[in-house]
Amino acid sequence: MNDRDCTPSMQAAMEITAKYCRNEMEEYGQCVTGKPGTWQQDCHELKVKVAKCTSSHPVIQRIRSECSESFVAFEHCLKKNQASVENCSKHVTDFLRCAESVKLAN
Repeated sequence: MNDRDCTPSMQAAMEITAKYCRNEMEEYGQCVTGKPGTWQQDCHELKVKVAKCTSSHPVIQRIRSECSESFVAFEHCLKKNQASVENCSKHVTDFLRCAESVKLAN
């Protein structure tokens, strides 16, 4: 998957996940790459580890809590502008700025 395949919200979520759950993401990515035919079965446990990290990491929990308003506004913008998601770049910036401030406050 390249950047053009990602929706802006998915890309923002991936950036945050990569910051705080890098090891889990790298293990999972290596597994998927190394097992092209069977990765869905063979890498399931690593996928679960990524999901657990993203749902339990204290900074990610704080981002979900403190930045929910800017994220909801961003998602709403995406739904209204499906044909031209670039109209939502301000919303992406607002959400990422909020997420960054949560990280710095930690």
